[in-house]
Amino acid sequence: MLDLVPIIAGVIAAAILAGIMAGLLGVGGGIVLVPVLFWILTFIQFPAELSMHMAVATSLATIIFTSISSARAHHKRGAVDVDLMKRWGPGLMIGALAGGLGARFIDPAGLKILFGSIAILVAINMSTPKTLVIADQLPKSRAANGAMSLVIGLISALMGIGGGTLSVPTLSAFSFEIRRAVGTASAFGILIALPAMAGFIISGWGLPDRPPLSLGYVSLPAALLILPFTVGFAPLGAKLAHSLDGIWIKRAFAVFLAITAVRMLMAAFS
Repeated sequence: MLDLVPIIAGVIAAAILAGIMAGLLGVGGGIVLVPVLFWILTFIQFPAELSMHMAVATSLATIIFTSISSARAHHKRGAVDVDLMKRWGPGLMIGALAGGLGARFIDPAGLKILFGSIAILVAINMSTPKTLVIADQLPKSRAANGAMSLVIGLISALMGIGGGTLSVPTLSAFSFEIRRAVGTASAFGILIALPAMAGFIISGWGLPDRPPLSLGYVSLPAALLILPFTVGFAPLGAKLAHSLDGIWIKRAFAVFLAITAVRMLMAAFS
């Protein structure tokens, strides 16, 4: 029992940080939860072929509710672009479902490489004073918007993250106002996490060596431990997003993300 105390404490601490980051940056919390869950599963010598998939799927299960909490807080402040949600929604959901269903056929090392590589790019983007600007508005083409949202949904599902990690930098590159990008991205998390989680449940159904009370790759006990803290702290992050200059918070998070990404890549190639 005593051995479980530091594990539970670590998960709770990660959940609190994930909730704050979900509201503050619109990232859904998975960018924090996936590596923490993965390292905990590795520490307790959980089967290596399941660890990354379980971490990703369990993270997605919590993002559904964290994103609802965060999106509601941003919507009250008028920072959710409903028109963009309608435009990007189908692509996000189709891409996320494809990612969840296809995850079973991806080697765990492949997921680690994907997570680590994207996380390093996100960390670099977060640490720069001025983000890349491609154009002064989003493309008007339905096909271009569909392609962008499909790719964001697919990669987000495979990484176990909400839409903000990829969509906020993308929207910022098209001159989308940052608070509106964060608020809308928090709502994207719902559209991504629901179909992605369904895909991970289906693709992991019936596999051996999963822990008790698992639905496919989703660990229900872990999700239930995380949820109160991510949901509870997401509104605090949203409040901070509308009251603070988040540049130093973003840079500190970028350092954490870069360290995590490097360790994930080292684990993939070890």
